[in-house]
Amino acid sequence: METVWIVDDDRSIRWVLEKALARENISHRSFESAVEAGAALEQVTRPPKVLVSDIRMPGESGLSLLQKAKARFPSMPVIIMTAYSDLDSAVSAFQGGAFEYLPKPFDLEQAMGLVRRAIEQGEESAVDADDTVLTPEILGQAPAMQEVFRAIGRLAQSHATVLINGESGTGKELVARALHRHSPRREAPFIAINTAAIPRDLLESELFGHERGAFTGATAQRRGRFEQAENGTLFLDEIGDMPAELQTRLLRVLSDGHFYRVGGHQPIRANVRVIAATHQDLEIRVRDGLFREDLYHRLNVIRLRLPPLRERREDIPLLVQHFLKKSARELDVEAKRISTAALRHLQGQTFPGNVRQLENLCHWLTVMAPGQVVEVADLPVEFREAAPAEAASGGDWCTALGHEADRMLGAAPGEVYEKLNRAFERTLIERALESTGGRRIEAAQLLGIGRNTITRKIQELGLDTPREDKDSSVGG
Repeated sequence: METVWIVDDDRSIRWVLEKALARENISHRSFESAVEAGAALEQVTRPPKVLVSDIRMPGESGLSLLQKAKARFPSMPVIIMTAYSDLDSAVSAFQGGAFEYLPKPFDLEQAMGLVRRAIEQGEESAVDADDTVLTPEILGQAPAMQEVFRAIGRLAQSHATVLINGESGTGKELVARALHRHSPRREAPFIAINTAAIPRDLLESELFGHERGAFTGATAQRRGRFEQAENGTLFLDEIGDMPAELQTRLLRVLSDGHFYRVGGHQPIRANVRVIAATHQDLEIRVRDGLFREDLYHRLNVIRLRLPPLRERREDIPLLVQHFLKKSARELDVEAKRISTAALRHLQGQTFPGNVRQLENLCHWLTVMAPGQVVEVADLPVEFREAAPAEAASGGDWCTALGHEADRMLGAAPGEVYEKLNRAFERTLIERALESTGGRRIEAAQLLGIGRNTITRKIQELGLDTPREDKDSSVGG
């Protein structure tokens, strides 16, 4: 029996994997459809050691093949490949029992590493399939987001407490909802509360409820968020800002599973999965005495880090397209499109507000952009005039120059070449003169241009200085 089976309707993908496997002397067999591979699996009594399959193929899907393969050979590792790098695909793959999820285009060495690991490790624990569709806003092809998708898939059948770290606007609540909707508690409520948005004196009642007469204004008994989330999930956002006294009460609930309403004397059992989130570094807050260390360890069972948008710039085109379509649906208008130059310009921005800021921008463009195709000139002024992030962070200067060109094409049409060319020449000559202490001949030699050329450029650019005497002295 061949060690590895490859299933993909793309001949080039099959060829690349076949050559890589052959180089490592790993026996293999290829199929161009899930139907063909499924039929072959029905005929064998001993399966391949690893099955590598695409998801989307004509006819039967890779996920359907995965389901059949795991039903017949539960211990056979299956690696799922797809060019559609979304959360739903990742979660569906893991819930179907996939060994690993490999987004296309993939690094060949990475793919071979997965195959080798699958051969060595054998079966990884699988989870039951679930067709629930997640909120589509969780999109991403960046490696950091793929790690998030993998984690959600692996946690699908877990009841473990999860701590989500991420800057404001990265989508922490969306991930919490995804964890809930792919958990055994999916049929029960998902209750979210921002602990930083509720006044300190009301937060205890919000969380745990109160009895009638517990305090002034408590005219009736009230169920708190823990009771509302019974058998489901309670999402505590901005947990780092929770007051110290409530940290103690929360720790007690997590420790013994019981709580009391404000003014109450009867313990109430809390059958709730807690997912917490914060933009703060809780370890630092623990060190500074602002957060209980024992509560931190109770919450930090599984930690997920959501990357800021600046760490996943390759996802910006995907997100922009999605948010423009979403805004168009909400406003019942035709969806705007965005030019390549405008996309490149946006990919050079820092987006301190992360995905939420990008979504707001797309909504603004849907309302305010004059044409159906959004150009750099149609962006809000704070985006048009913002310098590309690479220029400040020491990134690829050609990429930064490209972003600046995109910005100027919209902001200063007709002047781009002259302005950028003058800035380029000025920078080179100033740096060369600084390096030689103002000596023009040496500066020209460093730059690889003639003395007359550098003299003319200095005059054109207004760089004349009184230090020219230095070139007249033979000894320097």
